[in-house]
Order: sequence, then C-alpha cells, then structure tokens
Amino acid sequence: MKVWQVIVAGVVVHLILFYSIFDIYFTSPLVHGMTPYTSRSVPPAKRLVLFVADGLRADKFFELDEGGRPRAPYLRKVIEEQGAWGVSHTRVPTESRPGHVALIAGFYEDVSAVAKGWKENPVEFDSVFNESRNTWSWGSPDILPMFAKGATGDHVTINCYPAHFEDFAGSDMTQLDLWVFKAVKRFFESAEKNATLMNALQKDKLVFFLHLLGIDTNGHSNKPHSEEYVMNIKVVDAGVQKVVQMLDNFFNEDGKTAYVMTSDHGMTNWGSHGAGHPSETLTPLVAWGAGVRQSLPTDGSCGQFPDNFCNDWRLQHLKRVDVSQADVAPLMSFLVGVPFPVNSVGVLPVNYLGGSDFEKAEGLFANAGQILAQYQVKMTQVQERTISVSFRPFPDLSASAQVDLMRNIRNLINNGRYSDAINESKFVIDTALKGLRYYQTYDRFFLGISVTLGFLGWMGYVLHLIVADHTIVGPSTLQGKSLGAQGGIPVMYHVFATIGVLVALLLYVQSLPWTYYLYCLTPVLLWMKFAQGWNTIYAALKGVIKEAYVMPMALSTLFCFLGLEITVMSFFYRELLSVGLVGMAFWAISTPLWNTHRTTCLCWMTSCLLMAVFPLLPVVGGSTNYPVVLLSGVLSFLLGIYMIWRLWDQNGSIDTVSKTLLCIQVAVIAIATIIVKVTSDRIAVKTASPFFTQALSWIILCVSPLLPLLTDISVDVRLLSLGLAFMAPYILTSITYEGLFLLSLVCVLYSWLQMETHLEHLDSRQARVVSFRSSRLELDKKGIEQTPRHLHIGDLRRVFFFIFLITTAFFGTGNIASINSFDPASVYCFLTVFNPFVMGAIMMTKVLLPFLVVTCMLRAVQVVTRIPLRALMLLVMLMSDVMGLNFFFLVRDYGSWLEIGTSISHYVICMSMIIFVMVLMGLSQLLTSGSVRRKA
Repeated sequence: MKVWQVIVAGVVVHLILFYSIFDIYFTSPLVHGMTPYTSRSVPPAKRLVLFVADGLRADKFFELDEGGRPRAPYLRKVIEEQGAWGVSHTRVPTESRPGHVALIAGFYEDVSAVAKGWKENPVEFDSVFNESRNTWSWGSPDILPMFAKGATGDHVTINCYPAHFEDFAGSDMTQLDLWVFKAVKRFFESAEKNATLMNALQKDKLVFFLHLLGIDTNGHSNKPHSEEYVMNIKVVDAGVQKVVQMLDNFFNEDGKTAYVMTSDHGMTNWGSHGAGHPSETLTPLVAWGAGVRQSLPTDGSCGQFPDNFCNDWRLQHLKRVDVSQADVAPLMSFLVGVPFPVNSVGVLPVNYLGGSDFEKAEGLFANAGQILAQYQVKMTQVQERTISVSFRPFPDLSASAQVDLMRNIRNLINNGRYSDAINESKFVIDTALKGLRYYQTYDRFFLGISVTLGFLGWMGYVLHLIVADHTIVGPSTLQGKSLGAQGGIPVMYHVFATIGVLVALLLYVQSLPWTYYLYCLTPVLLWMKFAQGWNTIYAALKGVIKEAYVMPMALSTLFCFLGLEITVMSFFYRELLSVGLVGMAFWAISTPLWNTHRTTCLCWMTSCLLMAVFPLLPVVGGSTNYPVVLLSGVLSFLLGIYMIWRLWDQNGSIDTVSKTLLCIQVAVIAIATIIVKVTSDRIAVKTASPFFTQALSWIILCVSPLLPLLTDISVDVRLLSLGLAFMAPYILTSITYEGLFLLSLVCVLYSWLQMETHLEHLDSRQARVVSFRSSRLELDKKGIEQTPRHLHIGDLRRVFFFIFLITTAFFGTGNIASINSFDPASVYCFLTVFNPFVMGAIMMTKVLLPFLVVTCMLRAVQVVTRIPLRALMLLVMLMSDVMGLNFFFLVRDYGSWLEIGTSISHYVICMSMIIFVMVLMGLSQLLTSGSVRRKA
C-alpha cells in the first residue's frame, strides 16, 4: 500500500469505528404509531403559560443576595404563598435545543439528532405545543421555529426578534427579554380589537410560550456572578409578574390559567454550558395557578435531599419537589388537558398537583398507558427484525403482564383506591421505561463485540504491514515463508468468505441497518488480511528471540504502553500531562547528547518543564485575561524577529521572497495583537468591535495559513514560516494564556527537532540544507546515505512523543467540560452576534491549529531521521488505536449522566483525534512540501 492508500484505508476504518458509537449509544429513542393518551379527569386549566429563562442557574435564582433579599421577589412570593417549587435536573448535553425538547416534548434527544439540525426538527416528534389547540410563542429565532415546523397544521404561532439582537457585545442584554414582554402585551392589546383572535383566546387547551434569552446571553458575556446576570433575573421576575397581572385582567381572574417557570440549562462560572457540571444541570422549576397545589410547609428539612441547598436558599421551611427535566412536559399536558406527547418519557409529578387523588390517579394512569404504548411499539420493532429462536424478550413486562397491570390500575381507580392506583401506575411507568431502555440497547453487546474485533483486526493488519515492509525480517519472510507458497491462501480465503456470507445472511434476515454490515464485515476482512500475514509476524518474533533483542524490544514496548496509558488517564486527569512532560524532559539525560550537546539538552528540558506548567493551570474559559493575550502576542513578535535574525545570520542563502514573507508574517502577529487590544477595549465598554477589525481578523484567519506556501521549502525556513502563520490566528481566538501555551509548544517542538537532528549525527550546517520536497537529505559530497531505512527502537519513542504532544496540544489548556462548552469571548475578534455554526467553525479551527503545528514538526522529524513516511503513519495508527480501544472499553451507560457523557466524549474525542491526525498528516505534507512558486 502506498502512503495515500494507507491514509485512505486508515480514515475509512476509523470512520466506521467512530460512527459505531452512534449506533451503539446514540440511536434515536423515537418510535411512531402510538395512540395518544389523555387523562379522563376534567383539566384544571384552560390555558398554560410557560416561561423558559434560558441559561438560568438554580442557585442564582433561589438564593438570596448579599443583603438577604430575593433576586426574584415576585416568584419568591409565589413559592412561599401559592405554588410548588423544586429543582429540574437536566441531562447532558446541556444545550438549548435538547433542553427545550425535553421540556416541551418530554424526551431526551440523542446527540446524533442534535447534530443534524439546530433551528428545526431533524426528526418528527410530538410535543405539548403540537397537542394544544393553539400555541403562541415569543422569543429567539434559534428556538421557536423548531417547534412550529414540527407541529401538524398551523396552530403554533411564533413571534421572533431579529437574529442580530443576540449580540454578545451589546450593552443591555435585558432588551431581549423586554422585547418578549412588550410583544406579549401588544398581542393581548390587539385581541381587544380582533374578534377572531379574541374568540380563539376564549377556548381551552391554549399554550403561551415565552422564551427569555437575556439571562443566557448575559451569562456568556458577563458570567453568572456578574451584576448584569443578576439584574437580568430581576427583569425576568418583574416581567413575569406583569404578564400574570395582564392575563388575570384579560380573563377576568377566572382561575383557569396555569403557570410554569423553568430553564433549559444552567451555566458554569465561566459562562458556558454543554457539559454535566451541577451548575449546568440544576435548573429552577416553579409552578402555580390552576391545578397546582399551594405552598406546603415542612418541618424545616424541605424534604429528603442529600444536598444542603434548602438551607443555602433559606427555603427549608417549604416542601421541595425535584423532577427530571422531561417530567415538565406531562405536567403541562395534564394541567391544560391535552394528550401527553407520544414520545415523552417524563413521569407526571403528582406532588406538584393540587387536585383530588382521583385526578392524580387518572393522570398517572394515562401517563402509564402512554409510556407503555411506546414500549409495545419498540418491542414489536425489535421482535420483527430478530430471528424468532434468538429473540430475548424483556422478562419483567410480558404482553399478558401489561394487560393485567393496566386492568388492575383501572379497577383500583374504580374502587376508589387512588393511592394504590398511583403507586401501581408508577411501578408500570418505571418498568416500561426499563423495558424501553432494554430494547433501545438490545444490539449493544453484539455491536460491541464486532467493533472490538474490528479494532484488533485493524491493529493486527497494521502490525503485519510494519513487519513485512519496514523491518529487516520482512523481505526474507516474504521470499521464503509466504503463506501463498504453502498453498494456504485459497483455503484461508474460502474460510473467511464463508464467514462473511454467513454474517451477511444473518444481518439480512433480521433486516438490520446497512451500517451493521460495515461493523460486522469489516472485522472479517481485516482478520483475513492479518491471517494472510501471520507467517511474517511469527518469523519476526523468532528473529527477535534469535538475535537476543527480546529485552530491549520488551522494555521499549513496555515504556510505550505505560506512556500510552498515562496519556489515556490524562483525559481524566490533565495534570498527568505535566508528569509526562517532566519525564520527557529528563529523557535528555539518558541520551548521548547529554555529553556532546549539553546546551541542546538543557533547551529541551527547559521548554518541556515550562510547558508542564500549563496543565496545572485552571482550564481556559474561567475568565478572560487580555493582558496575558497581549503579552503572548508581544513575545511571539519578539521571538519571531529573533528567529528571523538568527536564520539570516546562519543561512545567508535564503531567497528574497522568503525573507520578505517572514517579515510580513511577523508584522501580521503585531496586527493581530493590536486587534485583540482594540476588541477587548470595545467589549469592556459593551460595544461591538469595529467592522474593519473584524474584516481584518477574517483575512488573517484565511490568508495567514497559506503564506508559508510562498516560502522556501528548506526545513528551517518553512517551519519558521508555519509557526508564524499559525500564531497570528491563534492569538485572535485567545482569551487568556492559550497564546503563551502555543508559544511554549512551538519551543518544545523546535527543541525536539534539534535533539533528533543531533541524534542523527547531523551538524548545524547539514541540518540547514534538509529539504521537505524530496524527503531526503541534500548534502554536499560528504553527505550520508539517502535511501529509506528500516525501523529501529528509537522510532517507537519518536511516535510516542508525537502522540503525547498531540494530546497535550488538545488538553493542555482545557478538559472535557471546556471542550464541550466554550467561551464565546474566543470569537469576539470575528463576530459578536450569536451564530452557532460560524462560532463552532472558528473554535474548531482553534482546536486544530496546535494539532497542525505538532504534525508539521513530525514531518520535519521524519525528514531529518529518514523514517519512511508510510512506516511512521502505520506506527502512529497502531499506537493511537491502543488508546482508542482503551476508551471503547471505558464507555459506560450507567452512573451519573456526567460520567456517561464524559466516557462517551472521551471515545469520540480520541477517535476524532486519530482521524484528524491522519488527515492533518496529509495536510502537513502540503504545508511543508507544497509551494506555489516556480522555483523551490
């Protein structure tokens, strides 16, 4: 296989292994064909008002301020005198879309569906809005269209403000919420003059939805501890009070309006959300009005909760009822008398209801029927596509048991035993939800085995390629001991072909998705290729034993394996990156260079120890520190000037074009630093950055990475140009010490190249004439051999250094939480108006830039040390897959949602890194060897 074939094969296999996680853990929970269920009791409310304060944390809402006064005085009075309250627990990812889907549709949207669409439904699902007679909604254009486009008919009306209102640099974010409250007021005023609208408003099953984005926007821009965030809570509280008074007056205080106030997610202290920290998953829930119970006093404990929130919030005297976020949907459905959303997995929180036990029993009975209907459809789907003899039904809820349980609950209600009926309904719901999860994960073990075999088969095949083509044992084995020479290949092909046909037939008769064919047939192909080269690997093992290489090979492999395990653990504890960097620093002492090139070794040690500081610092995003960003820009500018001067001084043959471009690139860094200064000053006074600086930022982002293609392709010139090219856009996206981190990373990589250069016994003059273009050393008549060499033990260390540095480049400034939820301040140099796709693309570029720096340096190390490029890539893939297999086994679907989400995120990130590295190695080939100049 050629180099490009290795890249393509590696990307394809890893894409299959990567995508498998979505079929194993992220399959859509939605099923269709269920009959809607509605409570038989008379609905207590004719209309319901849902307030969603986007990004509102539970603690910031419930706790008192420094003066002992409530931040939301009206809603605090509601809690204490006329309503029910508690904490709504969200799930990861804590983003606006899945949060609103859980609140209004009652189910937790899978991650793959979230990726398919942000502002509208990628799949059809039912919701409270869809089941209502009419829904009127006001708020953000990012949320409201999602439910309007998913509704049947045109009974969901949306009123959105323009998208450019969502400006993170705006001086007053509360205007977003004030716009909503004013729009609601205008709506009811217009009804006085519109007979058609007035007639519609007198009917039942009405929903009014107010999406309030100001708190979320203030949290992103000013952080949840800011005065602006707290003041926005007061604005929302005052607006809610006015809406309640307005509706009471409009409907003549008929007592038929129910109110629910909650949030879609919380927010971290550094103004982000998306992960599973309690500050993101704990949101407030307050309900009052028709059908909701009055406030209930307690003995001072507020309920049986392991936390101390009630005392912290001075609410220990009132009963607290916590719910899962999806439980809000059936609560709203029951209050307003519409069918429960057919895809809902929420459980009606009867402790929020103020009606009779009969009404509660009827409500939970309908809730049980609705969830049981989903279970029946899901069970039928799995049974129909499974071979009858192998079908394993959920043991706790057979078809006969379903009928008996529902009949028993109906009898209990008819006999007036409402408390027993409520408990029995809860049991049915709990069992049906377990059954849904059972069938949702029915194929998980089978798919897990297939993916594991795929990993092992690919690793075995890669090992075969390495041994056969890049070790001294390969050619002799292929000549004398090939499997084909023994006549074994036909038999082997027949065996694996038979296995493949049997697997395909089993998948076909079960009507399984086409992706299952990829997961199951890929291992068959890979294991066949591994078996084909088994003689080569066996001969290599015998050769190692014969030549007494067992101990050196075993020690090197052991150290690499331990290093990879430390790298795996660094995903959980990023401080371990510092441990690894310290170990790498003292590696220099064990090399011959400690005696011959002490200065180079000390530079390597100093740079490694300096970079070891960054994983010990708080993750980026906790706060902005623009003076540090400016410092990184100034240091980068000065270091760039020094390196250019040193290059000119040592290598007088640099052409004029390269000299000019290097000077321009240093100037671009200075311009980027000035842009950061201007932007930070404007943001400080809550105004957007000038259009000119934003346009200049985009030009730098797009043009700067291309400038190296105009420079000379000698290693020293091209690497310096690449470092300068990546530093400028990285500074533009920095908000604290990231710029210093990249600068330190570049120093480590430069020192690494110097170490490898001296280990190859090249002097400074020889190193300067190494060219990227030919992948060989272009020396004078004293030059060394230019033919590719076989792999040796030192290459294992080089590949491990690369993988460790790639991981450090990823997690050196953050962790899983900071990767999942970024600070919008990182994109202020480019835009301030909310645009998730553009912001995400910029942040992805920021993440990939350090990757590209490390990969380009690996390319330089490969050229200097003459490692065959193909062998290098195969070793990178082999070691990376050891990590990938680790994370696959560490994926869990039990425990807290933070633990579940983190384990899955680790696997996704690791596989993404492997795929990106393979692609970036191809890109680094272009950036280092490519040139648009006619003369290299």
